[in-house]
Amino acid sequence: MDWAGLLDRFANFTTIFLGIFVEAAPFLMLGTLASGLVEVFFGHGDFSRYVPRNPFLAALTGAGLGLVFPVCECGVVPLTRRLVRKGLPLSAAVSFLLAAPVVNFIVIASTLAAFGTGPIFYARVLLSVIIASFTGMVFAFEKRPERLLLPRSLPVMAGAGHGYEIGLRPVEREPLMSRLRRVLGIAVDEFFEMSRFLVFGGVVAAGMQTILPQSVLLSLGSGPVISVLLLIALAVLLSICSTVDAFIALAFVGTFSTGSILGFLVFGPMVDIKSSLMFLNVFKRRAVAYMILLPLLMTILAGVFINLNMTW
Repeated sequence: MDWAGLLDRFANFTTIFLGIFVEAAPFLMLGTLASGLVEVFFGHGDFSRYVPRNPFLAALTGAGLGLVFPVCECGVVPLTRRLVRKGLPLSAAVSFLLAAPVVNFIVIASTLAAFGTGPIFYARVLLSVIIASFTGMVFAFEKRPERLLLPRSLPVMAGAGHGYEIGLRPVEREPLMSRLRRVLGIAVDEFFEMSRFLVFGGVVAAGMQTILPQSVLLSLGSGPVISVLLLIALAVLLSICSTVDAFIALAFVGTFSTGSILGFLVFGPMVDIKSSLMFLNVFKRRAVAYMILLPLLMTILAGVFINLNMTW
């Protein structure tokens, strides 16, 4: 048995896993802090009253909420669950969950730094908004949230009894320091709740990268269709935080087609290994299947269409 080779593989696995975890953990904490702030400082229905009743406009509004809550794919999951419990419509919540990892100031700035004000920059933001909004519209047809959400994620009814939702208490009567302590307590609890999915997703992603090196996938990339499929698979496999993935994608310019690079930049932040596992802590499996398959199909179609019809 080649013990030296096994040790090298284990060292590579450890390095990749720690890289994923160290990169993602701060943004997960940012998302749980935002979740705590929403829980403590906002009451039931504070968000829903500002969201249009029209399903399309509600989904479109949700896609733009990332400009208000700049979180990546790790931090957006606990925040989305909290927003739903506070009364945000499901269609807006789903579009926010999918779009926010791209449609926020941090990722917009990093994409701009990597690609400049060119077609890839504009197409990434536009496609993310369109795909997330359309997926959110699909969820608008479900009138019973309990069929798609886990019990812990269901919206809290106004007037619920004490102990069912602390956030329904009149927050203006509580001292500021007490509220801030509750924010930190909620953030820590949700961080440890979500971090187990981050750890497991990181282990899977690191294991796949160790077994199937990136160079294998890159060597297979050719053609308007296969290149899109390969870079989408690579985005899911690498599970790179959306705040830095633009610089990784920049390395593919000149080797892969524009459509495939956009597939990497659009689908990866929406759905990767770690975020898919986190989805299962908020939504039921049928809902998660829709949230993965619909963006996947639309991203593939958009990438292939760009490869066949655009000459960027």
